[in-house]
Amino acid sequence: MKKIIFLLLTFLAFANVNAQILDPVKWTTKIEKKSENTYLLTFNGVIEKEWHMYSQFTPDGGPLPLEVIFKNANGNFSLVGKAKESKTRTAYNDIFEVNETFFERKAQIQQEIKITNSKVTKVEAELNYQVCKEVCINLEKKFTFTIPASTAAVAIVETPKAETVAGPTSLDTIKEDTLAPSLGASNIMEATPEKTVEATPKPDSKRGLWSIFFIAFLSGFAALLTPCVFPMIPMTVSFFTKQSKTKAKGIRNAIIYGIAIIVIYVMLGFVVTWVFGADALNALSTNVWFNIIFFVLLVVFAASFLGAFEIMLPNSWANKVDNQADRGGMIGILFMALALAIVSFSCTGPIVGTLLVEAASKGGIAPIVGMFGFSLALALPFMLFAMFPGWLHSLPKSGGWLNTVKVVLGFLELALAFKFLSNADLVLQLHLLEREVFLAIWIAIFGTLAFYLFGKITLPHDSPLTHLSVGRLLMGLVVLSFTIYLIPGLWGAPLKIINAFPPSIEYSESPFGVGGSSTISAATVLPDGAKRGPHGIVVFDDYEKGLAYAKSVNKPIMLDFTGYACVNCRKMENNVWSDSTILPILNNDIVLISLYVDDKRDLPKDQQFVSKTTGSTIETVGDKWTDFMISKYETNTQPLYVLTDLEGNSLNKTKPTISYVSIGEYETWLKSGISNFKK
Repeated sequence: MKKIIFLLLTFLAFANVNAQILDPVKWTTKIEKKSENTYLLTFNGVIEKEWHMYSQFTPDGGPLPLEVIFKNANGNFSLVGKAKESKTRTAYNDIFEVNETFFERKAQIQQEIKITNSKVTKVEAELNYQVCKEVCINLEKKFTFTIPASTAAVAIVETPKAETVAGPTSLDTIKEDTLAPSLGASNIMEATPEKTVEATPKPDSKRGLWSIFFIAFLSGFAALLTPCVFPMIPMTVSFFTKQSKTKAKGIRNAIIYGIAIIVIYVMLGFVVTWVFGADALNALSTNVWFNIIFFVLLVVFAASFLGAFEIMLPNSWANKVDNQADRGGMIGILFMALALAIVSFSCTGPIVGTLLVEAASKGGIAPIVGMFGFSLALALPFMLFAMFPGWLHSLPKSGGWLNTVKVVLGFLELALAFKFLSNADLVLQLHLLEREVFLAIWIAIFGTLAFYLFGKITLPHDSPLTHLSVGRLLMGLVVLSFTIYLIPGLWGAPLKIINAFPPSIEYSESPFGVGGSSTISAATVLPDGAKRGPHGIVVFDDYEKGLAYAKSVNKPIMLDFTGYACVNCRKMENNVWSDSTILPILNNDIVLISLYVDDKRDLPKDQQFVSKTTGSTIETVGDKWTDFMISKYETNTQPLYVLTDLEGNSLNKTKPTISYVSIGEYETWLKSGISNFKK
């Protein structure tokens, strides 16, 4: 009877383990011969409901993108192009502030290869990817394709073991015996996350497109107020009203003219999307060199608006289009719209270029949507004034104020340019454009703009300024106020209004700004191996040093199994750790050790091993922490929090681990564990 009970308990224990080691994507593979030496490799994944897997086109700085690796390619075969993906969705992630691209329900990855070694019989492949729901999992799947002798497609179903993927880090090397103090026995219970806050943003690409549309629409109105476009409004409307035999025909021609303007600019957006591809635009926008190119382009556009030179299309283009416009009729109207686009290019070109650059960073059809918004704003006045000619009398006269609009736009483009340079600096981790430097540049740009609006600075094409208009004075006050608002950012102020533009507070000369203003002073001497984490919390990323410090201060340890690309981890830190009831506990009552499961830094060869739990080869620091998490706490999801004593035993006996929960539940769990430690 005792043996039966023992076997039953053993079965239940293993059932509990399997329930927590999640594997939401099931894979099958297929290899198909396309020609003599060319083969198509296909990975088909079925994703469980409510989970999603991130695409290889998810930009840097966001969740972990899919990575397709071929182990034995060198000397055996070459890749033909980049791996192709099936249908994906795009949504804005307000935690990482990027447009993430992901698969739902199913994913297909195809890679064409060309055999260069006739003796090769197998292709070894690996998929590294991240899947998320209320929690996130980083997985690694290994596959072996057998090269078929015939032209028939061969399907190979794989059930590979899950391993951890890793991400770049600067942690110190962690020795294998680091984990020794914490590998003692502990009671295991499944942590059941409470869905109090939505863990992953729902697909919200529509919101991103609407944002692009409205920005472009406002930019179109700004273009109207430039010296190249504004004077053409009364001239063009008068042409239609005088040349048309009836008022109705004049209105009709003006509407056709407006529609033609929209078509021209939308076609430009379509061409940009078509040439590069919707996914490629998003991928290019996260590339270091393209961000640098975007920076240079915007600086050139800004210099043009500030009066250094004019960007113009060849005069011969304008002359040829004008000749066609003289033909009259529908064709003539279309060429008149094209003439407007060409003649006004010196003013609209930099705006259009900036919009296309910004839209490209969003990917998808954003360039088309952006050009539609811009052209709609540009075309509306021509159509409306043709319908209501009396409105022309209310238009202000052309004058020096039109050049002022150009100059203001030039300063704005110059400020925006540094966002793209910052992106490149962040990816390369050069720390040349840290938060303080970025803000100092913006303060200088907007401070100079304020002086310009107050008439203290003049630029090449400005008219003599005898007095300030009320509008210019008010605009100057707004810009000056914004400049003053930026200044406290040098001392660590969050600057929530522009939070999406400068680097994060962590990417700075001092994590708490000049002077170390913070709830915990940056000047405070940190323990050996510690650093400032979210909200100024002292955190260790070295287990052994964190354990030694905990013993020296006699405080419990909170293990934080996290990831650099874990969006749910960031949500927990932003929404729960920041709470006034939680932050003092994390600052004063525990020692926090954060273990990154997506740390791709290789372990030394003598510290690599084969996991007794998963059978996987542990090669990286991230692999090591994942194996620790799975073997001791029987789960592979992040975030995962564990309160332990100084011997590595769990302090919360009824609920040893906890994941993404409410503030109240997290507080109760923390206080319970700390209370048990003090007994």
